[in-house]
Amino acid sequence: MTKPIIRIENLTVGYDFPLLSKINFSINSGEIVAITGISGLGKTTLLRTIAGLIPKLSGKIYSDVRPRGGMGYIPQRLGLVRHASVYHNVELGARCGVKVNTESGNIFNWSKRKSVVIRQSVEQVGLSDKINEPIRRLSGGQQRRVATARAIAQNPELVLADEFLSELDKENADLIISLVKKYVETSQCGMLFVEHNVERAKQIADRIIDLTEFEKAIDEEE
Repeated sequence: MTKPIIRIENLTVGYDFPLLSKINFSINSGEIVAITGISGLGKTTLLRTIAGLIPKLSGKIYSDVRPRGGMGYIPQRLGLVRHASVYHNVELGARCGVKVNTESGNIFNWSKRKSVVIRQSVEQVGLSDKINEPIRRLSGGQQRRVATARAIAQNPELVLADEFLSELDKENADLIISLVKKYVETSQCGMLFVEHNVERAKQIADRIIDLTEFEKAIDEEE
């Protein structure tokens, strides 16, 4: 039996008060799972909690992903460095994803491998012609593609993505969907993503989790 990449048990998330409670699910290698639900329900809060960006209120998160770079996170607010180039933004992911061979001590080879990973990741999202452009000169959709390239360059074991297809037209959305599905299949990582469009979620995901049931758990407790 395949061991889950991540397992969530009786998780409660929120800030000063709980938004979602009694959350239970797991994600296996090579599996894509979508999170759906109405706006304001707590979808982003759940994702940020799993990413370790905010503390959980209660429950358990079990994961064996590597501490450095094991989770690739594509946030709703992309967190790109606006004055830096596409290359240097994607490099932030590649620094975590390309291992340094400390035995040989050959930093030059590490730098070459990193450069190859960066250029391949940028090419995969169709932005090779923009690789030296500063982020501030790109459209919103192009910036979202850079964030996707940054996550892939990280070589993550688990990808967390928050509305990662927003601001993309159909052609570019289809490109990114194809890229992500291929990456998950070939790398056998897992993916958990937030998507408000249920039909689009069905197009991408192997399984969909509707968070409404976990909001009801709070109502029942009260």
